[in-house]
Amino acid sequence: MRVVIAEDNVLLSAGLELLLGTKGIEVAAVVVDGPALMEAVEQHEPDAVIADVRLPPSFRDEGIRAALEVRQAHPGMPVLVLSQYVEKVYARELLSDGKGGVGYLLKDRVSRVGEFVDGLRRVAAGGTVMDPEVIAQLMAGTGKNALDAITNREREVLALMAEGLGNTEIGKRLFITDNAVHKHIGNIFAKLGLPVADGGHRRVLAVLTFLNSQP
Repeated sequence: MRVVIAEDNVLLSAGLELLLGTKGIEVAAVVVDGPALMEAVEQHEPDAVIADVRLPPSFRDEGIRAALEVRQAHPGMPVLVLSQYVEKVYARELLSDGKGGVGYLLKDRVSRVGEFVDGLRRVAAGGTVMDPEVIAQLMAGTGKNALDAITNREREVLALMAEGLGNTEIGKRLFITDNAVHKHIGNIFAKLGLPVADGGHRRVLAVLTFLNSQP
């Protein structure tokens, strides 16, 4: 796998390059701003892009805007966004095109090497990966709606679905059977008024479809 990294923090970008190299992932280029990211993608045609949300010059939303532009210019290009904080609006915007191959992780997740690399591989393979904290904040404050009908256990299953985990992995995390996981997922889709789709990025988009329907 070959990736392009857009990150202005030299220590973090160097650490990412070293970390990925030990896992057999080639870093084709490291850039520090949005325009350079687009140029690097055009030049190197990577398998995935890793981008910080905030890049020069204003350190506000240049990184994720560049990631969105990459997705527009190269539909389906896998993009994994890293952020220090949860940017709710941009998390929804990045993930809502329904094409998969996207992820939104908080930077402290990088220190958990196994989880980070697994997440990157899921995104590169067309999956959707979201940090549990991102899901928690996106789900917070939605008021009285269909989400209130979801049980605490179903919320746990929903959060693990958003991390990109399959039924078996969810069952192991929650110490429940595959059949129980399948039943919970069916209940979630039914309560959200969505067709049952037991696989791929549509599991995560069930969450996003519901959230995007809120005012």
